[in-house]
Amino acid sequence: MDITRNGIDTASGPGEWFTGDVYIDAVAAPSASSRVSASAVHFTPGARTAWHTHPNGQTIYVLEGVGRCQRRGGPVEEIRPGDRVFFEPGEEHWHGASPTRFMTHIAMLQVDDEGNSATWGDHVTEGEYGAAG
Repeated sequence: MDITRNGIDTASGPGEWFTGDVYIDAVAAPSASSRVSASAVHFTPGARTAWHTHPNGQTIYVLEGVGRCQRRGGPVEEIRPGDRVFFEPGEEHWHGASPTRFMTHIAMLQVDDEGNSATWGDHVTEGEYGAAG
């Protein structure tokens, strides 16, 4: 058993990966015995990830607020508390808050054998983000 006491500072989401203000709290980090990574990700209104993929897929679980997500070529979907979204391995996607509401989700994934968790692409354009109407 390993207890990690609260005390890890909240990190700002890097501009290369996000549009807008995003804050990340680590929940679980990969270790010698587990490849699981989990974070609570807090998006301010209009904030979102860039397009990205995960080698082993990703699950997000919405805790509060209203968000949006999209897989490449699919419709922009609204997500709300209690919604769970699974992105397949290698599926290009983005997720974030709605234009007028904060959104927090838990992001869960497994890193690959080399410790990679994501491949980041272009930022989501205003046109792509606004496609939810």
